[in-house]
Formats: sequence, C-alpha cells, structure tokens
Amino acid sequence: MANHPIDSAEHIAPTVLLTDQDVAQLADWKAAFDALRAAYASPLDSAMVPPRSMARGEGMWLRGLTAVSPSGGHMGCKLIAAGTKVRRASYLISLFDQKTMALAALIDGNRITGIRTAATAAVAVAAAAPDRPLAVGVIGSGFEARGLLSALAAVRKVASARVFSPNPSSREKFAAAFRDEHGWVVETAESAQHAIAGADVVLCAARSRDESPVLRGEWLEPGMTVASIGSTLPEQREVDEQVIARAALVVADMPDEVAHDTGDMIAATHAGVDFATKLTSLSDFISGKTLRQPEDIVVYKSVGSGLQDIITAEMLLARARAMGLGVELAHTIVPVAK
Repeated sequence: MANHPIDSAEHIAPTVLLTDQDVAQLADWKAAFDALRAAYASPLDSAMVPPRSMARGEGMWLRGLTAVSPSGGHMGCKLIAAGTKVRRASYLISLFDQKTMALAALIDGNRITGIRTAATAAVAVAAAAPDRPLAVGVIGSGFEARGLLSALAAVRKVASARVFSPNPSSREKFAAAFRDEHGWVVETAESAQHAIAGADVVLCAARSRDESPVLRGEWLEPGMTVASIGSTLPEQREVDEQVIARAALVVADMPDEVAHDTGDMIAATHAGVDFATKLTSLSDFISGKTLRQPEDIVVYKSVGSGLQDIITAEMLLARARAMGLGVELAHTIVPVAK
C-alpha cells in the first residue's frame, strides 16, 4: 500500500540545482566562516552529526556524511562516490527543509569540501590565535594550503606569510598567486622549519609521499596555533608525536574520529602520548567551555564532518536565492504523509 502525498494545498518550493559553476560564483570565505562559527557556537548534540559511513566495492567506495543544521533550516547528506581504478569521484549534497521535509536543493559538492575545510580551520584559528595581525607559516602549496591562507586572511589581519613546499616551483607559484590575486607578499622558505619560525599560526596542509611527518614538535614555539588537515585516515601522517605531546590543547572537529581514526593520533598513542585530557571539541572551544592560556600551543586537527558540508551548503543556497542563481527543477521528491 502506497504512502499518500501531503496535501497539495501546502506549498512546496521547487528543488534548486546548484552546479559547480554556481558554487564557484556563490563561494565567499567570510560568509562560510560566519555560518560555521555560528553553528559551532550553537548547542550541538552528537546525534546531529553522526560518524561518516562508507560502503566499499572492488575498486570503489561510497562515503556518506550526514548532519542536522542547528540553524533550524535544513538537514542533509554529502555523498562521495570514488573509483580508485578510474581515478574519478563525484560529490553530491542534498538539503532537506526541516519544517516540510521537502528536498530543498541538490548541490555539486566538488568545491564544498575545500571551502568548508578551510573556513572551519579559520574558525578554530581565529578563536585560538592572539588578537593582533598574524605572522603565518604555511607548509604545503596545493589547493588546500591556498584555501587555508585565503580563508584566514578573510577574517583576520595577516601581517606576514611564509610558505614551504619541497618543490621550489610549487612554492614560487603559491607566492605568485597571492601576489597576483591579492597583492600580498608571501615569502618562500627553504625548509618547513624556516617557514614557521616566529609564526603565530602554522597552517599545515601537506603530506610527504612516504607519509612521514612534515611538521615536528621540536620546531614549535610557545603560543603557536597549528591547523593540521592532512591526516584524516589511519595510514596518513602530517605531524609527529611531539606536536601532540607539546600541545596544551588538541581541538578536533570530530574528537572520536580524530583520536582513533587518524594516523597522527594513532602514532601518538603508540608513542605513549596521553592526549585524552587535552582533546576538546571545536564546539566546546568556540563556545568558551574550553579556554587557552597565551603561552599554550594549540593544535586544531580536522577530519571533516557532515555538519561543515551542510552548513556551507545551506549558506550557498541562501546566497543563490538572494542572487537568483541555480536552476529550479521541474520535478522534485514529494514528501508523503506517514
């Protein structure tokens, strides 16, 4: 026996489709930062942001990240379909209206991972770093590193920036891109240690080919804030055990996943580093439940979460409606009475 559609008198807005090009036009670092900061400052129940799930086949996998927005607007899911043999991936975000259960939007999620990762890191760093123009050291020169620096600079004054990449050409291109696009002077460094010397903030978005750590704890100075986004799976490494040992606080977007499912924290555990008492959620850090002292080394570790995807997608949909972008689909998924 079929379920019955809801009363046709109740208006259901058309589903909006946002393409990758739409997302590129709508993307805004400050808007993403504001939305994510508001979300993490809100009461968050763990049931609203469950762990990610993954289905695996031969040479392929499908990952799902779900979340309910604390804004009261939407809930949704990001699906990532990846084929390791064909070396391709597709990203889809669906948003459902919390009041009507209607499908509000389908969004190409290709760019959203980069946007939400960098903007969430900026939320953590802005809360942890000293209240002055910041000296920033960057390890890595790829898409993620560029996003981290761009997002931070959109919300905090950057006094100076220095970048290291093992490929001299890559770090020169990184510096040139910021000079050409923003008029910034980004210095290049001959080593990761030189890149972060004297920095207030260390942005780490790089992994070596053999997964050996690219940031070492012995290089850190009192008061530094480190954002590390490159170790999200057990086999991946970005920072060494001493980074975790020297940290007074380890702020995590998904504390349980960071603690048990990332290579950096697994290695720290094997080395006997007891980080349980200094591991805190980003939500508790932003809401002020966890505090830092000026001399503390604070490390932000990220694996990404459905909350970040859904909050970013929700922001993009609001901007799309305001700017008249996106395509309204002729047909949609009709909610049914249950």
